[in-house]
Amino acid sequence: MNNPGEIRVIALGLIRDGDRIFVSEGHDPVKQETFYRALGGGVEFGETSRIALEREFQEEIQAELTNIRYLGCIENLFTFDGRQGHEIIQLYQCDFAEPKFYQLENLMFSESDTHKHQALWIDINRCRSGNLKLVPEVFFDYL
Repeated sequence: MNNPGEIRVIALGLIRDGDRIFVSEGHDPVKQETFYRALGGGVEFGETSRIALEREFQEEIQAELTNIRYLGCIENLFTFDGRQGHEIIQLYQCDFAEPKFYQLENLMFSESDTHKHQALWIDINRCRSGNLKLVPEVFFDYL
């Protein structure tokens, strides 16, 4: 989570395989709500968002990306854990270079020593029906 009053720039990769997309699972303890978001992370000073996307996938799940295509920029205002957040998302469509990632049920990864996350394939229709919460909702415009 970013510092209060800070706008965070992140790069996220939408990976689609038929009716499913690859996402990370998050949980908001204040709202008692589970949500799903495309994988990626913060853009560091001096790197492009595309380089950040590739670095984040490599660091988090040791995955190489291919067919990377820029989709657009999304400004996301949200509340997480009771705090206001503001991020600029550089959104990319991409594919896994290695077929093994399409066979996975799920995998655990850590963004830090204290935060473990699950990455998994979810059915897009379960998000559209409201059964699963995909954030930010504007992602549906790109699916």
